[in-house]
Amino acid sequence: MTTDAGELSLTVDELAARAGVTVRTVRFYGSKGLLPPPVIGPRRVGRYGAKHLARLALIEELQRQGMTLAAIERYLGQLPSDLSAYDLAIHRAVVASWAPDSVESLSRAELDRRAGRELADEELERLTAAGVLIAGDADGADGTAQDGFRVDTGLLRLGLELLDVPLSQGAILAAREVLMEHSRAAARELARLFRGEVAERDTRDVRDLSAHMHPLVVQALLTTFQRSLREELSELLGGAGPSGG
Repeated sequence: MTTDAGELSLTVDELAARAGVTVRTVRFYGSKGLLPPPVIGPRRVGRYGAKHLARLALIEELQRQGMTLAAIERYLGQLPSDLSAYDLAIHRAVVASWAPDSVESLSRAELDRRAGRELADEELERLTAAGVLIAGDADGADGTAQDGFRVDTGLLRLGLELLDVPLSQGAILAAREVLMEHSRAAARELARLFRGEVAERDTRDVRDLSAHMHPLVVQALLTTFQRSLREELSELLGGAGPSGG
């Protein structure tokens, strides 16, 4: 599923499984121009990469927000055609922030389907420790109760992607605590700042302003954090000394 250079290389079936959609859906998006064509490999088999997966995840997120196919086409048409998988993930994070918190009840089979593979018990433990899953009951396809999970759908894709990151569980949990602590502090300061601006306004005006500002603030936070993290990592890599190669 990866090339010799470590790049993601998926068949259409593998792409659909990883994205939690059907092959028919992938082909439909491709026919509409929402997904770029695959790279044709040996034996005329189409191969899809990280950009396809990230773009598909963005499309699915836009659909979850209730956007029509025409609206999704317009949204994607405004994006630069050469966006990286990382940039597409940033866009998806902003779009996901528009939605209220949502928790779904998923069976083990459905969770595996959305992950695109059978998750090991150790991986389920990591997702539970990260707050993505809570063990519980779920309804099976026949309507009967079966072992399952309560899933924070806003965190599920992120949690699944973190399973492939070569960091210890302790480091990931520590990073989560850092992000939670500082994001809460930023939210408090921004709320205090905006409170003075809306103190004299009608309740409906305040609600409309909040709905309008929410995605803008999230995008601003993501952008500034992205730049700050890039600078910190550049300093870290720059001071790492010679690699010996």
